[in-house]
Amino acid sequence: MTRTTAADVRRDITARYRARTAKSRARHAEALRYLPGGETRGATRISPYPTYMTAGEGAWLRDVDGNRYLDLLNNYTSLVHGHAPPGIVEQAADQLLRGTALGTVAPPQVSLARQIVERVPGIDMLRFTNSGTEATMMMMRAARAYSGRDIIVKIDGGYHGSHDFVEISVGAEAEAGLEPKARLESRGVPSSVLQSALVAPFNDLERMAALLEAHHERVAGIIVEPMPNTGGMIPPAPGYLAGLRELTDRYGVLLLFDEIVTLRLAPGGFQQIAGVLPDLTALGKIIGGGFPVGAFGGRREIMAQFDPAQHDQALFHSGTFNGNSITMVAGEEALRRLDAAAIARINGLGERLAAGINALFAALGIRAQCLGYGSLQQIQWTDAPVVNLGDARRAAQDTGDLHALLQAELLNRGVYSSNRGMFSVTTPLQESELDLALAALKGALQTLLPYMREVAPRLLR
Repeated sequence: MTRTTAADVRRDITARYRARTAKSRARHAEALRYLPGGETRGATRISPYPTYMTAGEGAWLRDVDGNRYLDLLNNYTSLVHGHAPPGIVEQAADQLLRGTALGTVAPPQVSLARQIVERVPGIDMLRFTNSGTEATMMMMRAARAYSGRDIIVKIDGGYHGSHDFVEISVGAEAEAGLEPKARLESRGVPSSVLQSALVAPFNDLERMAALLEAHHERVAGIIVEPMPNTGGMIPPAPGYLAGLRELTDRYGVLLLFDEIVTLRLAPGGFQQIAGVLPDLTALGKIIGGGFPVGAFGGRREIMAQFDPAQHDQALFHSGTFNGNSITMVAGEEALRRLDAAAIARINGLGERLAAGINALFAALGIRAQCLGYGSLQQIQWTDAPVVNLGDARRAAQDTGDLHALLQAELLNRGVYSSNRGMFSVTTPLQESELDLALAALKGALQTLLPYMREVAPRLLR
């Protein structure tokens, strides 16, 4: 009997993908004429070409070829209520008829701001932006202005958007035991930003303490995702976030939480779960009800820097669509519907998904694990402990195109997920649909076993 090779697996997955997405292939060929790479968002890239989606409803998507997909990506966690959710759609449509952006302060800004302040314990006051990138950029600016210092410490491998000051060490140090260093992540970012950054590993209070001991007089603050997203949904070790709070208090620097992704995990975000109050918090994604949004806020005295009535040299912050009424009314309704009961339900579904994935790995003899918290989960290609983002990066090494092939095979089986094995759960998702996802994942992993055996044999017991 002829043995299935890794090349056979790749050809089979790709051929079936091409056969069911002919119209997407044609759209991509046209897009290449106008958009570099055929797309305008690096995260949506799929090999050999992306699937073009035309509509979404609840937990499902439909592409230009008429295929349906259970959506476990949800625009990278932002659509916590799924696609075209009733109630939110009606609120946005009603506002659309009365104006999208009125060029002035409008009541919906105040309503959404009030709701966020009442939910998130570390936010006394806030300002809206149009994206998470803008939110972290302005949060870091506020920290520098308040402290009079330039350096922000970031976590090695942490992702905070695409402005220059966070395009540093987004890929974690790959070699075990090496001290992470601040390094540029992208061409076009000026090397001067390295003068305003230091890097420390996640879940390592000892190394953070040593760094602050040496540099605290020049450090404005530490920016951290309470549970890193892009690097791998790695939960914080018990006491880690509280330890950061103690260190920042000891050395007189600010603690900045990026809760753009993790806000969905509790009514008040991960800071509520951990019982740790940051000085500043960046938000985005779910607070816009499916529309572009960002926000940053925190302690009243820090945010007062943006008030000209309180500061002769107030920080200037503006943006044509900041606080636009469409986003504000949709966001207010989205948060209202995401109450404690809704969060508990989707967190339970997410934990059930993770347990199901880990059971599949055990049954199929695959050395991998699903890590995360509640409605946010991600595959790590190792059964060893994953403590920081360097561990996660090393787990993905020497696996060839396993991530991409798993994504493509899940698409072949009617499940849409990320190209890094990340899954998010939404409120319209049902238990029966979760069973469909696990069945699709089982079939996809079985298809990929010959590929793992040849390309990444360390993954098989």
